[in-house]
Amino acid sequence: MTPLLAGLLLLVAATGAGVVLTRQPRRQVMAMAANGLALTVLFTALQAPDVAFSQLVVGTAAVPLLFLAVLASIRLHRPEEKE
Repeated sequence: MTPLLAGLLLLVAATGAGVVLTRQPRRQVMAMAANGLALTVLFTALQAPDVAFSQLVVGTAAVPLLFLAVLASIRLHRPEEKE
């Protein structure tokens, strides 16, 4: 295993741990996007450009945007608290 692949695997592990250990939903979405970007770089280094492109589009852009839209929708439709 080359040092580049070892470093990328550690980066993917670190970003994955960031997703799991983050408690705030918006930060989790951003951590998930960062994990998707790290996976994209890893797949590119492993010479799998089709998988890397799919990961870039779906895991780094589409899914986090959908999660952010859902979080915004939940915030808009949440009943206001009465004191």
